[in-house]
Amino acid sequence: MTLTLPLTLPVSQPDDAETGDVRFGALRTHDRFDYLPITARDTYRWPNGARLAVYLGFNLEHFAFGEGLGANLGPVSPQPDVLNYSWREYGNRVGAWRCLDLFDDLAMRAGVVLNTALLDHCPDLVHACVVRGDELIGHGHTNAHRQSDFEYAHELDLLAHCRSRLARETGHTPSGWLSPWISETHHTPDLLVRNGYRYTLNWCHDDRPVRMRTAHGTLWSVPYPQEVNDIPMIVGRQMDGAAFADMIADNFDEMYAQAEHPTRGQPLVMGIALHPYLVGQPYRLRHLRRVLTPIAQAAGRGEIWLATPGDIAAHVDSVSVAEPGAIMG
Repeated sequence: MTLTLPLTLPVSQPDDAETGDVRFGALRTHDRFDYLPITARDTYRWPNGARLAVYLGFNLEHFAFGEGLGANLGPVSPQPDVLNYSWREYGNRVGAWRCLDLFDDLAMRAGVVLNTALLDHCPDLVHACVVRGDELIGHGHTNAHRQSDFEYAHELDLLAHCRSRLARETGHTPSGWLSPWISETHHTPDLLVRNGYRYTLNWCHDDRPVRMRTAHGTLWSVPYPQEVNDIPMIVGRQMDGAAFADMIADNFDEMYAQAEHPTRGQPLVMGIALHPYLVGQPYRLRHLRRVLTPIAQAAGRGEIWLATPGDIAAHVDSVSVAEPGAIMG
């Protein structure tokens, strides 16, 4: 069989940029930061000379009884959902205190991500974190609501209220924010800076702090984990306590190797997100102790920087001031 070729080749069609066909052009973006691969940035070290910063993101939350949102242990029942409410409340009554004892044993400060409703419900718990020297991070009034559901004025009031109340009743003005359910509106970064916040934990897109653009100046995005996080792993993926601890250890070992690589080393951030109604359960706490002990020991030897998110944001801010031309991310 003879294959007959066409005498002329088809004329190539112009690409989308030439035709202006927006159906297949660049997608909508947030315009908060540009794409920049982690391999194309300037390097620096953390204050103690280490290349890996590790922090505990310790979430203290309160939920309304008989209404609103909340993580669930068992099937959701008609309100009042006593099973799931009381399981979460175990965290404030028991689990958080056991975790604080563990952090004391290991000399580990925490970044305490807290609802201001705790100041009404269990102020002793908040006070214990203040006495320990933990950093207080704004986390809305309650996790029974999503911030993304709020109108502009409501969101503005929420950010102002949480910051002023924590400052007034604890003596510590929060510089950072994690939205309830990590939910934002299109205005959230702008409103954070307008209200005096310096960094956000809402974005999980990087292993290094990233400078975000807002209508009121720079907002630092400090990496907050959605993988090394007990809610999505234990609740969402049904991971047991031993496997979650193993995951923390594997993540730590790999990030330490990446950060301290002899030719490709760079400053990285590893957060560990914890909720006391999960990791404060005795059988999970035992595994948390097992994995945090060698991390605390590495910090004691100066091999890593055990920090809080606010420490990290303050350091990268100082680096950006001292080296204004540095490619930070």
